[in-house]
Amino acid sequence: MRSLVLGTVLATALNFTAFAHTASAANGGKGPSGYPGRPITLVVPFAPGGGSDNIARYIASRLNARTGGNIIIDNRPGAGTNIGNEYAARAAADGYTLLFGQVTLSINPYIYPKLRYDVAKDFAPIGQIATSPTVLLVSAASGMKDVKDFVAYAKAHAGQVNYGSGGTGTSVHLAGQLFSTVAKLDMTHVPYKGSGPAMVDLMGGQIQAMFDTAPSALPQAAGGKVRALAVTGPARLSGLPDVPTFAQAGYPAFDAPVWYGLLAPAGTPAPIVTYLNEQLNLILDEPETHERLAQLGSVPAKGSPKDFSAFIAKESERWRAVVQSAKVTVD
Repeated sequence: MRSLVLGTVLATALNFTAFAHTASAANGGKGPSGYPGRPITLVVPFAPGGGSDNIARYIASRLNARTGGNIIIDNRPGAGTNIGNEYAARAAADGYTLLFGQVTLSINPYIYPKLRYDVAKDFAPIGQIATSPTVLLVSAASGMKDVKDFVAYAKAHAGQVNYGSGGTGTSVHLAGQLFSTVAKLDMTHVPYKGSGPAMVDLMGGQIQAMFDTAPSALPQAAGGKVRALAVTGPARLSGLPDVPTFAQAGYPAFDAPVWYGLLAPAGTPAPIVTYLNEQLNLILDEPETHERLAQLGSVPAKGSPKDFSAFIAKESERWRAVVQSAKVTVD
């Protein structure tokens, strides 16, 4: 009798679950076959509250509006984004786990010898979201007004200039290495656990410079306690209109952009990937999105999944050369 009752209860529960799932798919999502019929997890490999997290949350909110879905942000920071990246790579390929990817996907394969995911094999690129310039910052009290001043100071104090970044192997760390090569400088890298502590030490004079992403640097530069000397990329940043590009400052060979994009585990059904790409591109066309990304120090970037895949491969070649030149490895 007990087995019969348990069997009946289990069958009822399974039938109810199946019904609820079918009803959700039929009445919820606007995509293929009612997708999304249940909440989507967007893995963000950064701590809450930072510039990357803010971009991810904005895109998630707009995707919710367009798809009729419910995207839940899952922050999994650590290990140079590898914790979040690996989690997403191992998730079910059903369209209900997505990754907010960043430029580290093009860097990490060359600095982590024991990486437990393969970017090309374990992910299905959906679409690029935005690019952000890298910014060279000094303390407002330093007296340096431009890149020329900084380079002169660094050459006069060879081996004594410390520049900070949000961590070893990050794009901003490698940006400093690359600029040292281009400008023929002898600088020492000081890694921090995030850009926040580095920014505090920059303002306090414990380090002489810092390379940072625009979403993180913009509010600090606007506050006047640090001075932005130059930004990477082909054009000035709308949030820092008086700050020249490195090309305008005399260093056209230096470029170290940060990019963001949306990916899914490899094997995610093609109709879902195509649908999410279409919705993402529509979002990136919205004037509201252009305005919001500008506030976050970023510029919209769009294209097909194929375009994004080719972009990641190209960026990987760029950063491979930088990593090999800097001889950076992380256990």
